[in-house]
Amino acid sequence: MKLAVLPGDGIGPEIVAQAVKVLNVLKADGMKIEMEEAAIGGAGYEAARDPLPEATFKLAQEADAVLLGAVGDWKYDTLPRDMRPERGLLRIRKGLNLFANLRPALLYPELASASTLKPEVVAGLDLMIVRELTGDIYFGQPRGISTLEDGQREGINTMRYNETEIRRIGRIAFDIAMKRNRKVCSVDKANVLETTELWRQVMIEIAKDYPEVELSHMYVDNAAMQLVRAPKQFDVMVTGNIFGDILSDEASMLTGSIGMLPSASLDEHNKGMYEPSHGSAPDIAGKDIANPLATILSVAMMFKYSFNDEASFNRIDNAVKKVIASGKRTADIWTEGCTKVSCSGMGDAVVAAM
Repeated sequence: MKLAVLPGDGIGPEIVAQAVKVLNVLKADGMKIEMEEAAIGGAGYEAARDPLPEATFKLAQEADAVLLGAVGDWKYDTLPRDMRPERGLLRIRKGLNLFANLRPALLYPELASASTLKPEVVAGLDLMIVRELTGDIYFGQPRGISTLEDGQREGINTMRYNETEIRRIGRIAFDIAMKRNRKVCSVDKANVLETTELWRQVMIEIAKDYPEVELSHMYVDNAAMQLVRAPKQFDVMVTGNIFGDILSDEASMLTGSIGMLPSASLDEHNKGMYEPSHGSAPDIAGKDIANPLATILSVAMMFKYSFNDEASFNRIDNAVKKVIASGKRTADIWTEGCTKVSCSGMGDAVVAAM
């Protein structure tokens, strides 16, 4: 298997280095893994004056899967919008047609005290957020900032979805629910946004093909509130790009830290890009204190979803569980009585547990 490894910016190189250690264990055990590194985001801009250099995109197209760290840094905020690191991320998602973003929010029992919510509210949490990733207001046209006739500036973004886009993400959510607790909650704002009114109509149509799955609907403001009030009511949550972006970050804090939340972004053939749900955290970059577990768990997801290799998924997943059970914690999930370890120390601990 050929993997494109894109460390990116901020803590990206540090956390990806730990995931590569895990891949090297599998490689040493006989798995044929070929890895090639390339620049993206701010690193891409520094290397080729482009947040998604042509060579990087070509490598990603040719690879069987992509492992990404994180992109973004405040120092690039003054660049023209098309040159900013985040545009590289949006372009690679769109270019590879990675329309389905899966973000599992799972609470390890030992981390219940690291969550900001009461342990009884979050204990046993196991939620899958399915987010549409290549449409919605992040990609809709027209967009931009213009000057009106009276001299004041106006910003425009367009929220739009067509039926095909909604249907394909809906089917993925229902298929996942069939393998879980058979409940799908579709999140929209159908009372005020016509785009999401269509979303709701299409979800209802899809549900007819899945009589075993219970479909419910929730407005996004209520869903945000319910996630912190009673998160265990959810099994699979399916939503559009912007709502999914916000809700999955909120869900990550239920698990104790956004450093625990992996993600998979898939095309229609299950080729995927795997990355932690968190950002580049430039404020802690280079300090060896970031939590690499979301990145390592993203590698586990890669074996499950792109390579259909449950054994490797379980091997990595169980190693992470062992490390958590042993009391080792990075700073973001550390609580009294646990052993604080560095980013590289956590990577080494997972390798040792494999």
